Amino acid sequence: MSIVKRSLYTRGFILLFSLGILILILWNTYLLFQTFKNEERIKMEIWAEANKKISEVSDLDADIELPSNILIKNKTIPVILATNTDSIRSFSNLPKEVANDTLLIRKMLLDLKKQNAPIEIMHPSGNQYVYYGNSSLITKLKYYPLALVAILVLFGLLVYSYFRASKMSSENKLWAGMAKETAHQIGTPLSSLLGWIEIMKLEHIDENIVDEIQKDVDRLQTIADRFSKIGSEPNLELLNIVEETKKSFDYLQSRSSKQIEFEFEANADIVNLMLNPTLHSWTIENLIKNAIDAIKGKGKIKVEIKNNENNLQILVSDTGKGIPKNQFRKVFEPGFSTKKRGWGLGLSLTQRIVEKYHKGSIRVLKSEMGKGTVFSVLYRKSI
Repeated sequence: MSIVKRSLYTRGFILLFSLGILILILWNTYLLFQTFKNEERIKMEIWAEANKKISEVSDLDADIELPSNILIKNKTIPVILATNTDSIRSFSNLPKEVANDTLLIRKMLLDLKKQNAPIEIMHPSGNQYVYYGNSSLITKLKYYPLALVAILVLFGLLVYSYFRASKMSSENKLWAGMAKETAHQIGTPLSSLLGWIEIMKLEHIDENIVDEIQKDVDRLQTIADRFSKIGSEPNLELLNIVEETKKSFDYLQSRSSKQIEFEFEANADIVNLMLNPTLHSWTIENLIKNAIDAIKGKGKIKVEIKNNENNLQILVSDTGKGIPKNQFRKVFEPGFSTKKRGWGLGLSLTQRIVEKYHKGSIRVLKSEMGKGTVFSVLYRKSI
């Protein structure tokens, strides 16, 4: 039997077992409820008999201590004694606000009629009826199954949340491991390519060609370095963020369609922040590539750096298709993508780099359908 099937069978068994326990508890609660209901019925029948005994006594010296005690002992069950024409003779254990209002007593009588069948007292002058309701214990017991189900549902949600978080943690470790392994595997052909570049230099091949190949090899080295840092705490350096951002901007501009208009603007030449240069370049490239996809290879992309008093803001804007407002947060969720092809990991990784490793924040600042989108990355400046 495969591990997947075994896991499914185990989950199914646990689910059925839990359902069986729930049904058993609910059934026993129902039986307990009926037992208490029957006992209260017997108590009310005794109470009705005691009331009848007292009403039948004509001798003033007769002993009515026992029936009187029976009537007095009832302190939990609301009861109203009425005739067949609903003329109220007496009542007890009603709420104070009800006992002092004739209209409320009549409404209470109607309510008691719905709760339990009346007990008839035979009288020569006319039969009377004992209408009684549920005691506080019965009322609490009636809602106990609902509370139990709610607790079990809450417990189930907590267990589900725990296993889901555990699964996501395992998947994150798996992806981190795969990323590191990918970086390791890329390292072998990179070493070989570096060797071939040195041979090409010795063979006096066109320097421009060699330089371009060198740039692409360096690029592969950067990518491998990025993947090797996934799941690890990166080293941060005090670097000029304007210069680091411009490097990534220039690299993508030189390798993008000539139909795209690129613009870079900064209100300061030097702003030093604690950065990991490899991961920061990944952030900028992901945002610019996202903008290139949004404009479908034709339009305008602008990267603007604002050096504010307490923070530094990087704005990446495009003239693309825009993002619906209800998707402003979703675009950072792993797997979310509007493209037919794509893993939907670019912006998710970008958010992780910005918020977890550089303690900044990233969000969709604004977007208008058919006109474009502006992403904002915000870093606090050390004071």
